[in-house]
Amino acid sequence: MFEPKKNPEINRIYELATSNGYQPKIGEVFPSDQTALVIPGQDQVQVVAMKWGFPGFKQGQLIINARSETVNDKKMFAKSFLTRRCVYPTSGFFEWSKDKDKYWFNYGDDPEPLYIGGFYNIFDGTPQSILLTTAPNQSVASIHDRMPLILKKDQIKPWLNNYEFANRFLTASMPLLSSRGV
Repeated sequence: MFEPKKNPEINRIYELATSNGYQPKIGEVFPSDQTALVIPGQDQVQVVAMKWGFPGFKQGQLIINARSETVNDKKMFAKSFLTRRCVYPTSGFFEWSKDKDKYWFNYGDDPEPLYIGGFYNIFDGTPQSILLTTAPNQSVASIHDRMPLILKKDQIKPWLNNYEFANRFLTASMPLLSSRGV
């Protein structure tokens, strides 16, 4: 879904994860991969890496996203959203159309940092993360029926540290994005 290594700011975040002893996947990231995440720290944010996806209901199944509209209603997600929010730093994301065409989304042709809201939990001693999706805006709707919950850089700390802000943001309008087929 993600392609993190094409922007200096995103590169720096991945370098921080590596210097903190993590090994996030570089390049296109898929469910079950270790991906760099921003989480709350005591005095400032921390950069870590976690497996992308919560264990599903069947053996080997992964749940990779949660709907922003129902996150507080789902027993599997509610407490994690309340207490363990995170941010996925990326330079864009991929979606597939109904015709199985692949599209890359970002603010423009140059890969600017995108920050996607999510949360995490610990399963059998392993931290695992999930991202939030919302209804698509006009820039994504013709390609896919959902889109990631996208934060601006100045919204990262409130998202991580302020439940009321995060809860209100679940219904925020998403920024318009550019897309190109790949």
